[in-house]
Amino acid sequence: QVQLVESGGGVVQVGGSLRLSCVASGRSFTYYAMGWFRQAPGKERAFVAGINWGAGRRYYADSVKGRFTISRDNAKNTVYLQMNSLEPEDTAVYYCAADSVSYRDNIRLSTANYWGQGTQVIVSS
Repeated sequence: QVQLVESGGGVVQVGGSLRLSCVASGRSFTYYAMGWFRQAPGKERAFVAGINWGAGRRYYADSVKGRFTISRDNAKNTVYLQMNSLEPEDTAVYYCAADSVSYRDNIRLSTANYWGQGTQVIVSS
């Protein structure tokens, strides 16, 4: 059974940092793009960051560029999201996802095939 399990969420003050982790089990995602999405209350799920299978290309939503960094460790089947300079607008449930087709550069909401259960991030002002 394939599972993606996120961790690292929590409550943090404005300007603080969190590091999210997503561990995959049940199969290897070494050759698949992976990414992070988030869903704020009353809003649709949106792309945050993506990383290609080789970890050489990274993509970010404009709202998080310069503050968030995505990385992956294929040996551990894990993807990370380092979030710095957090703002109240970053409050959301964060989801890890894996792409449905191998060797793509980036993952999109429409192409994500596996999802984690989500981890809550609350940024308090």
